[in-house]
Amino acid sequence: MRMDPAENPPARLRRLPSRLLNQNAAHAHRAVARALGEFRTHHFALLAAVEERGPSSQAALGRACGMDRSDVVAAVNHLAEKGLVRREPAPHDRRSNVITLTAEGCRTLHELDERVRRTQDEIFAALSPDEREQLTDLLARVLDHHSGA
Repeated sequence: MRMDPAENPPARLRRLPSRLLNQNAAHAHRAVARALGEFRTHHFALLAAVEERGPSSQAALGRACGMDRSDVVAAVNHLAEKGLVRREPAPHDRRSNVITLTAEGCRTLHELDERVRRTQDEIFAALSPDEREQLTDLLARVLDHHSGA
């Protein structure tokens, strides 16, 4: 999406990394949301976390995905209704739930992975594979710095 030259911001704004990052993030967020279709980014994140971690408590998944507890509950409800995850009482604490990925959830996650991968290719088409890797490394370093990692 190109801006109309008449709407071109002042040069000092065009060279602010934080502004560029914010504008690119907004564009990327919209593109990924379109690619995910009926799913939301937090659904994708939860499915990925369950696949990577294995059966996990809702609380642990929420922490891993940086989600608020109430958002985790709503997202898990949605995924469970679609048959993508199973929610069962934790054997050691019946007040807690363990979330497990179903076979359909695994298939859906892999389909979503492919959609997101294609979208990443579109978003970053202006960069070579090496530049994309360098950008990813730089962004991760900045994020680690600000998150205390």
